[in-house]
Amino acid sequence: MLQYVTLFTLIITFLLLLGVIFALQRVAKTRPGGGAVGEGGSTLEGYSYALILLAVIAAVGIAYVLARDSPWSGHIMEWLNIVVRLMHITFGIAWIGASFYFVFLENALNRTDNVREELAGNLWAVHGGGFYYLEKYKSAPKQIPKSLHWFKYEAYFTWLSGFSLLFVVYYFNASSMLIDPRVLDISPLAGVGIGVGSFVAAWLLYDGLCRTEFVRSPWFKVVGFILATGFAFFYAQVFSARAAYIHFGAMLGTLMVGNVFFTIIPAQKAMVKAATEGTPLDPTLGKNALARSLHNNYFTLPVLFVMVSNHFPSTFGHSYPWAILAAITLGTAGVKHWLNLREKHQTDTAVWVLPAAVGVLLAVVFVTAPPAQSGGTAGAASACTQQVSMSQVNMIVQKRCIQCHSAHPTDDVFKSPPNGVVYDTPEDIIRLKDKIMQRVVVTKTMPQNNKTQITQEERDLIACWINQGAQNK
Repeated sequence: MLQYVTLFTLIITFLLLLGVIFALQRVAKTRPGGGAVGEGGSTLEGYSYALILLAVIAAVGIAYVLARDSPWSGHIMEWLNIVVRLMHITFGIAWIGASFYFVFLENALNRTDNVREELAGNLWAVHGGGFYYLEKYKSAPKQIPKSLHWFKYEAYFTWLSGFSLLFVVYYFNASSMLIDPRVLDISPLAGVGIGVGSFVAAWLLYDGLCRTEFVRSPWFKVVGFILATGFAFFYAQVFSARAAYIHFGAMLGTLMVGNVFFTIIPAQKAMVKAATEGTPLDPTLGKNALARSLHNNYFTLPVLFVMVSNHFPSTFGHSYPWAILAAITLGTAGVKHWLNLREKHQTDTAVWVLPAAVGVLLAVVFVTAPPAQSGGTAGAASACTQQVSMSQVNMIVQKRCIQCHSAHPTDDVFKSPPNGVVYDTPEDIIRLKDKIMQRVVVTKTMPQNNKTQITQEERDLIACWINQGAQNK
């Protein structure tokens, strides 16, 4: 009964959202100027965009309720993953691309050569077969144009689609993807609550620090990195390693969108209002907005790494995944700092930045390397006390891996083999022995959260078989 009530509520919500979206679009078209600026910088089109995304989220909920506990469950969940992930990537490219471009623009402005008094700088550029000339005002032009574009929806939609993806991949399947009993045995509901609550706590802590004078101290960056490392450590003590990485990225993404929503956009609205009414503008608003925008710029590369980290078990599969995550965050942020200095033509004053950042990343490569076996493959093979046969390995694989990695999986989550990897025959196992070595033996990241309870003895047998030549005997 509850499922039908939930489904009915979601359908009604979806239809109401569609109706409101249609009405807003009609009203926006009839307004002078199309509502391009609107009161306080908000637009009717903007509200309709937000409602469109809410309607999509409602549609996702409808699909989930319909598919749950049905033969279509795995198929629908896979397509939800595809659609929401594509939305997230698309919006993310738009947001991060805008961040990169405007920080470049700020860094590369000509501020001295024939710059008018009212301007902070200008820039000539060529792209796509055309020449462009851009100007930045010190405060605002004398008259605000009606066609003013606001760079905010890219940020909002990236966060909302990413939050939806977090539910689709990790929260809807919390017992399989989020919770690892070997790390912390908690209920799925508790895991979801901890994850969402941590984002709120991170924002309150970060925003509180940014509102103090300490934000202008060079030590602010050090304290910020220590706090970020603390969150990485916390997530690694609560969630599975993969989920810990994703939550770290989601936490940084929450800080980024919080900067846009609570600081950058309100400052821009105040600028538009002051310019429209001809009243003095508080210059600290623009400075604070620019500082938060720079913070977002440094967050981008660590967030991008987290987005792809699930494909690289050498990182999250390490014994200290939080330390690896912190080191990669530091290294990638260092690379972004060097790029910013390069755009300002200031790399001569900090030539050590790029080598130091690359050194940190190379150190991660060294630390995450598998332990070397004395004597090479022969030495590793001799360490095994028995000759392991293909039949022994095949028996382990059929018992521990085939639930997901088969042409016809029986797992409750995966209804098609992840990444197309199947171990239905001995030939499949031999062909993919290197992948098995990396995921099962070295990083121990498979089976997922050790769902099938593979033992260390079984991992050791697989390692011996591979080190002995992976023969089908």
